[in-house]
Amino acid sequence: MSSAPPQRPGLLTAGRPLVWDMLPAEQQPHWRDHSSYAATRRALLEAAPLVLPTEIAELRGQLAAVASGRARLLQAGDCAENLTEQTPRHIAGKISVLNALGDHLAARTGQDVVRIGRIGGQFAKPRSAATERHAGSELPSFRGHMVNAEEPTPEARQHDPRRMLLAYEAAALVSEHLREARHQGAAADSPRIASGPWASHEALVIDYEGPLVRSTPDGREYLASTHLPWIGERTRQPDSAHVDMLSVVQNPVACKIGPTAGPAEVVKLCGLLDPERSPGRLTLILRLGRTRAADVLPGIVDAVRHAGHPVIWAVDPMHGNTEHTQSGIKTRHLRHIAEETTVFLHVLERQGAHPGGLHLETAATDVTECLGAGIRSEDALDRSYTTLCDPRLNPEQAHELIRMLFRS
Repeated sequence: MSSAPPQRPGLLTAGRPLVWDMLPAEQQPHWRDHSSYAATRRALLEAAPLVLPTEIAELRGQLAAVASGRARLLQAGDCAENLTEQTPRHIAGKISVLNALGDHLAARTGQDVVRIGRIGGQFAKPRSAATERHAGSELPSFRGHMVNAEEPTPEARQHDPRRMLLAYEAAALVSEHLREARHQGAAADSPRIASGPWASHEALVIDYEGPLVRSTPDGREYLASTHLPWIGERTRQPDSAHVDMLSVVQNPVACKIGPTAGPAEVVKLCGLLDPERSPGRLTLILRLGRTRAADVLPGIVDAVRHAGHPVIWAVDPMHGNTEHTQSGIKTRHLRHIAEETTVFLHVLERQGAHPGGLHLETAATDVTECLGAGIRSEDALDRSYTTLCDPRLNPEQAHELIRMLFRS
């Protein structure tokens, strides 16, 4: 790994990561007055790391190959993980789907694929509104199982810091399964598994992520909650706790970029998150929407390349293409997802950059949440609509997307 800024004195003081507590942070739970808050933070501070520095270094090496154009990145998994699905059977199913999609992408592109799941920590979600209405009542919005429960009752929607420990325990089990899958692949000399599977999630809840920052014996800081943390579109403010935290850790990191981001703003973020211009360090995940991508993307690509940042360019064609049916169901169209991804591929190739990353929200089961492939009408969405938040592609739709995009 490349050298890092020296550890800041007093980073962890009295069990509290005061540096980040004192910085602004959007989309945070309201629970610091809860009677279990302090004890939960102490427990996380004393908890074993979920990922290891050697794993982080290995992943950065694999991502450096993506940044140089020699490999591809597939990042896929649940929109919001369900704590009730953190069983060996569920985890194995998710790993199997991730590897199958990675195999398919590798066969279509002729390049090795680094496989990173939205898994082992994707338990918190930013929301556009603090409250929502159910049966005439206004309730706090569901923010993922790390924060509250999805049942539409006042009790279930209370923010409870003890849920962070449930999320940690679930992530620990996932981490064990991912490590076993990588070791099995290495023993079988399998390039597929050797490029993963790795864990990633949005590093959203500062009270969870901060206590899980660890230091190596030589003083380098790393985020022990996941291999690749990312910053979301709603929390990428340059002066935020999210950006500050990810700027000092040795993990590879990513940042979501939406259609309102200007080229200068993106370059500033690159300077904060990738000051040494290290290949494999930073992934920019573009979530622009199919109607905006062709106008917004070229200027961002040109500015970042001119600034000399060897980022991995990835596309998230899901979030900018969400819509509601006439009956109010949130969904996405496979053809719209393909349209934005096609624009991304064409723009990057035209500007001489490697369109190396594909970021998808996918389920491991045959859900019916997005339109396309075998789901031909809005009436079919009710058959198996089980997401906790946003609509996901099912495995058949995800494979069909890869076929549509890479026909060779």
